[in-house]
Amino acid sequence: MFTGIVETTGEIQSVTATDDGRRLRITHDFGALHHGQSISVSGVCLTVERFDDDWFEVFLAAETVAKTYLGTVDEGDVVNLERALAADGRFDGHLVQGHVDTTATVEAVERVGEDWRYRFSLPPEVRQYVVSKGSVALDGISLTVAERGAETFDVAIIPTTYELTALSEKSPGDPIHVEVDVVAKYVESMLEGYLAGVDERLER
Repeated sequence: MFTGIVETTGEIQSVTATDDGRRLRITHDFGALHHGQSISVSGVCLTVERFDDDWFEVFLAAETVAKTYLGTVDEGDVVNLERALAADGRFDGHLVQGHVDTTATVEAVERVGEDWRYRFSLPPEVRQYVVSKGSVALDGISLTVAERGAETFDVAIIPTTYELTALSEKSPGDPIHVEVDVVAKYVESMLEGYLAGVDERLER
């Protein structure tokens, strides 16, 4: 589990294509890592397979390649990095699983005073989960929806987030990973079960 508070960014050092997927070597400044450790790479939960003092390697299975844009990253690209939350860690963002729901597109970027405002496309499959003032994880960053339209949504980005994450590398047309608030999914599931029960009782 992650919180969406990006710790640092890393650079894609090498990309190796295999018959089963793709292997990425990514730079880091975490210090000590260990085999099997979970790391969110721009919002995608991946497992450390090999590592050294300043790099680690992860494998992208075919499904990950198909469902995320990590299948298209290349050497020199910058990604957001967050290690899984320790049991005694502070929970400063929101519950982020590292399970990308869909990929959206950056529609616009606007400087507003010292801040930035980003507009993203809102794919149909997640529209019911994105609400104004609600939480959303974009490339693994815990953010608040500032405004939701019929087919787009906006977020406000403060200077710290802009400087410490790879969001500053994004331009209109670029892809971004979207993970909606899992709490919304649980609520939907419970309501579906409740309404199904109501319908069953009414039919009797």
